[in-house]
Amino acid sequence: MAIPQHTIDQILDRTDIVDVIGQFVKLKKTGRTYSGCCPFHQEKSPSFHVYRDKQYFHCFGCQANGNAIRFLMDIGSRNFIEVMKDLSSQTGIELPKDNHDSSKLKYKREAKPKVAPKPVAPAPKNPAQNTPTETAPAADFDPFAEFQNSEQDFGDPFASFEQMPMQDAPQEGNLYDLLENITQFYERQLPNSASAQQYFKQRGLSSDTIAYWRLGYAPEDWQHLEKAFPQDIEGLKLLGLIRTSDSGRDFDLLRDRVIFPIRDAKGRVVGFGGRALNDEIKPKYINSPDSEVFHKNQLLYGLYKGRKQKAQDWLMVEGYMDVIALQQYGVHGAVATLGTASNTDHLNILFKQNSRLTIAFDGDAAGQKAARRTLEIALPLLNDGRELKFFVLPDDHDPDSLIRREGIENFRRMLDQAPLLSDFVFAHLTRNHDVATPEGKSQVMAELRQLTELLPKQGSYRYLLQQFFREKLGFNRKWQPKVNNDASLSFSTKIDAEEYVIAILLSHPYLYIHFEPLRALIAEDQLLHKILNILNIIFDNLPDDPELSTYYVLGACAAHHHELQRILQHANVSDYTSSPEQADKLAADLSIKLQYRCLQHKIKSRKFSSIAEMKNLKLQIFEIDRKRTMTLLED
Repeated sequence: MAIPQHTIDQILDRTDIVDVIGQFVKLKKTGRTYSGCCPFHQEKSPSFHVYRDKQYFHCFGCQANGNAIRFLMDIGSRNFIEVMKDLSSQTGIELPKDNHDSSKLKYKREAKPKVAPKPVAPAPKNPAQNTPTETAPAADFDPFAEFQNSEQDFGDPFASFEQMPMQDAPQEGNLYDLLENITQFYERQLPNSASAQQYFKQRGLSSDTIAYWRLGYAPEDWQHLEKAFPQDIEGLKLLGLIRTSDSGRDFDLLRDRVIFPIRDAKGRVVGFGGRALNDEIKPKYINSPDSEVFHKNQLLYGLYKGRKQKAQDWLMVEGYMDVIALQQYGVHGAVATLGTASNTDHLNILFKQNSRLTIAFDGDAAGQKAARRTLEIALPLLNDGRELKFFVLPDDHDPDSLIRREGIENFRRMLDQAPLLSDFVFAHLTRNHDVATPEGKSQVMAELRQLTELLPKQGSYRYLLQQFFREKLGFNRKWQPKVNNDASLSFSTKIDAEEYVIAILLSHPYLYIHFEPLRALIAEDQLLHKILNILNIIFDNLPDDPELSTYYVLGACAAHHHELQRILQHANVSDYTSSPEQADKLAADLSIKLQYRCLQHKIKSRKFSSIAEMKNLKLQIFEIDRKRTMTLLED
């Protein structure tokens, strides 16, 4: 049974992981998490944590982790399908039945009608009868029907598709096979159209690029697909490539257009985009309609090629030609929606490829409107660690024309310098208000609050964005753009690394999310362990306002007032006020480095009770080291 990803996501959305795991593990709510003794290894003190907001579990002892599906598979030694059937019945979301999906891909092929040989007319007795005579057309003459029945020789572009003996053809067809055959057909028509070849030449595409993307041409003939695939009429209609007019006549959807085959994530052709060669023809672009294999709201043009090229950075652009031109210039990882505005599915697909994403927009009013809409869609998806940048193109330029004007190196530099979401939002909100006045600042903050309401409530980014705005508008201490990208562990001689983390947490309590794993590694008598425990308890109740949250934490930590006062006097955490994205990254990097340091110290000091615990420590070091390596590669 093949279960579509969107069905799996729906089931997980309706599954409460705390309820699922609570059936097997005694969980206790501790602040924002639920903890208990791990069911996958023996332990006395709880190191197993369940995060309801992230629908995720993690054991800091044996490193077991995953979602509700993974937990049920591991705890019961069951396979994926068994677990999905149970969750399906619990959530009320129906799974596809066995062979249900495959049956939808099939269609009945038609037998080729046998054409009776034309009778040979007897020789006329009167030689004069051999002279052709002109006759007037009948009153009910139908030129369209005449066109349909025409047997004129147009170079017979369809002959190569009719060579297979029809009596040997299968009784059932497969939509994917049919789409592949149609792709080949359109590719073979391209050399027959001078205008289509001229269009690609004007756009600067090489023959290698045309072949790489399998570009083609759909002939002007209103019924070219029926002629090329006479047995597959039902399949062509299921794909929406044949339409029926109001008068009941069938005609092809794509005619006299250059063709862009559209692939799914597995590389299979699932549909086509067609661009009119005459700009006066509307619409300029036509895509295949939704079908059993084509769902345009869940597809991105260029995704398969980008993954095949192992692209690291992903750029969402407007159209097919942008994607193709960028690839020809060596910029891999560009994708485009299929004539629709970007949506949650599109962004989630890309965030699964990389936590960093750039979206290109035109600089005109329409582009700004599209950017605002995309911003509102993207904000709820910005969990900690995800980074979004906005690449605003100069007026009257697309990526292709911009590369032609600036050159590929300048284009890459402009792309790298695209503003982060925080800078883009600040520029977007302040362009219509005078931020030199209290009224203007107040209006900007009011609009910001509307946007930050869309951000995940449990993440640090929501809080950091508000603090970033307050400081740039002059509400808090002076904004300092200078950033230490190293996030090294070189601190003042008056405080150590653990105390530096305390200073960060007091100034930016929402960054606790990144430092939470240290609770399992820091000795209980250390001040950092005590502060982390306090934050774990009060985290859900932290005020949204940056200043109030700091006061709230200071009040909760009043028992350690004197030690905290000394730390705050000597710690400089200005690096964490540069931008929300930078602060978030610095905190994540610092936490990983400290976890690695703690684990290494524990191994060297031989503070473990058994060989099994030693192996577990080494496994944790390996995992942390892998994260450190990934961080270095991203930088």
